[in-house]
Amino acid sequence: MDREESIVFAKQYLENILSFFGLNTDVMASADEDVIELGVPSTYLNGFLIGQRGDTLRSLQFLIATTLHQKNAELTRVNVDVAGYKKQRNERLAEQAEDWAKQVLESGGQMHLPPMNPAERRVVHKVIAEYSELETESEGEGRDRHVVLKKL
Repeated sequence: MDREESIVFAKQYLENILSFFGLNTDVMASADEDVIELGVPSTYLNGFLIGQRGDTLRSLQFLIATTLHQKNAELTRVNVDVAGYKKQRNERLAEQAEDWAKQVLESGGQMHLPPMNPAERRVVHKVIAEYSELETESEGEGRDRHVVLKKL
């Protein structure tokens, strides 16, 4: 399955899952480098589709990615967003990371951040990379994995 077929398949697969829950909507689909981006517009099922702290979104992504992988698709990484939830969450997280960076710069020590999923940790690493006098590293395992900010 080539790149375009992967995108079309992922879009159709998510639309079929949504229709199972009685939601007939057009999912926006595109690819950014090696990740299929799927956007579900705002509906009355937003909370249900997002789940607690985005758990349902991550489950949908896993389900679609696993199916693409089984079909030997060219693209197998998937990012599902409902009503811009992830975009807004990442923007808030980036602002929070700026605040954490300032605190570490002032204190000169290190700061252990709360546990985060891989996508959230990536946002923090990216924001902190802009500070030449700070570094980040991920510590812990599974759900306890978190970012540690350190002054160089």
